[in-house]
Amino acid sequence: MAYVGKRLLTMIPVLIFLSIMVFSLIHLIPGDPAQVILGQDATPQALAALRAQLGLNHSVPVQYFDWMGRLFHGNLGNSLLDNEPVSKLIGQRLPVTVELAVGTVIVALLIAFPLGVLAAVYRGRWADFTALFVSTIGLSVPPFWIGLLFLVWFTVKAHIFPSSGYVPIFQNFGQNLSVMFLPMVATGIREAAVLLRMLRSSLLDVLDQDFVRTARAKGLRGWGVIVGHALRNALIPVITTGGLQIAGLLGGLVITEQIFTLPGFGSLLVQSVYSRDYPTVQACALIAALLVVVVNLLVDLVYGLTDPRIRVQRGRA
Repeated sequence: MAYVGKRLLTMIPVLIFLSIMVFSLIHLIPGDPAQVILGQDATPQALAALRAQLGLNHSVPVQYFDWMGRLFHGNLGNSLLDNEPVSKLIGQRLPVTVELAVGTVIVALLIAFPLGVLAAVYRGRWADFTALFVSTIGLSVPPFWIGLLFLVWFTVKAHIFPSSGYVPIFQNFGQNLSVMFLPMVATGIREAAVLLRMLRSSLLDVLDQDFVRTARAKGLRGWGVIVGHALRNALIPVITTGGLQIAGLLGGLVITEQIFTLPGFGSLLVQSVYSRDYPTVQACALIAALLVVVVNLLVDLVYGLTDPRIRVQRGRA
């Protein structure tokens, strides 16, 4: 608990720095939100009145502190386009991206772990060549291209999956799965390729270590050594890579959501940038950064569950 408390304290200055960066970069985007809202035919008087109403007539530092003051009270502000609370918009969109990210991770694990273990155990044989071929394809072909191929094959030609029509998972599980399956697999193939190579490399290193040879000398054979001793010790770099992938997925599934017309968090961010919706962009960017920080904390905690030696070192610290 002491370690978690220290990590939570270190998150505070990180989030403050990120809020400054997010707020500053957003205001560097060219374009006037008032002009976007009122259109090109708006009079200077109308533009000035709207800027004053939105608080855009103040200096950037004053706008930042006003924004931070609202954040401390749990108020993310209202969208400049439809005056809807930003928290409501994010609450509607974020679950879609989280579901897509979780499904992507599940697909990646189902592909990477069996193939990665087989590639390491049967190094230089057909299983190894098959796994390396799959990983090479996954790393070479962009997820958006795989998504487009899936749409052509399974939606346009075969009519197996719908191209749109997202339904929340708790409202209709079957329809939700039919819409989310293709984007999950399209992005999962890429993530699986990275995890597969990392797991194979890490497991090969572990299989050459003394404790594995000792286990075999004591009479353990085959998969008992792999699963009971080697695999757990090979997971640390895999967990690190997986954590970075999850953090990137939560904030970076923009292209996949655009291809499959999913009303997700990334789509909201892109639309807000195009429309110069400052409050929405700032809130989305800050929440994406917060998710990355939280995922990194969770990865550190998983280290301790995987390797007891890490727990001992933290206890001494």
